Amino acid sequence: MDLVNEQIEYYRARAGEYDEWWLRQGRYDRGPEFKAQWDAEIEQVRASVEAFAPRGSVLELACGTGNWSVELARFADRLTLVDSSPEVLALNRSRVQHARARHIQADLFTWRPTEKYDVVFFSFWLSHVPFAAFDAFWDSVRNALAPDGRIFFIDSLDDERSTARDQTEPERRRLNDGREFHIVKIYYDPVELADKLRARGWRADVRATPNYFLFGSATLMPRML
Repeated sequence: MDLVNEQIEYYRARAGEYDEWWLRQGRYDRGPEFKAQWDAEIEQVRASVEAFAPRGSVLELACGTGNWSVELARFADRLTLVDSSPEVLALNRSRVQHARARHIQADLFTWRPTEKYDVVFFSFWLSHVPFAAFDAFWDSVRNALAPDGRIFFIDSLDDERSTARDQTEPERRRLNDGREFHIVKIYYDPVELADKLRARGWRADVRATPNYFLFGSATLMPRML
């Protein structure tokens, strides 16, 4: 099995326990002081999403269990949520209460949208895109944007405390039942990522919380429209 397909299988198998990471439960519990800082940094990112105000027609790539989908649903007129895992999409559907939400199961490395969106959003996805697929991924985002479209993204900083206590390598992941998988995991420095995007025609603003999260927004430079 190649690495990308193994990654897909991992997130399918992990669907029911994914939010233990988000909520810092079980193997991810590092004590109340850590949890307080984690939650404070989530609130910092959430405030940035609020200020960004993802209105109009919104596409969320790798929507996951819905931790950010519920935030998008507060703003979006129409919401398209895409993920490769049917198990994850079932959880997402149960959380996202939006009359004009549409869920699509698809491999994000091959899926191509059939319409244009005012906003493209993805969280904790870019770090799972192989280096070799970086340009193709950003081309697909560009092709999904309506004129004057915007993007917003969130990801993890390289801090070992954000992972499970028994995790020793970022690319090797263990489930609660002991099964192990190998995945793609690439951490980005905010300044370097912003430079990388600008070199590809994006006007990017990439920031970081003190410890755990990277987040940013971008629009296409006029010459790239």
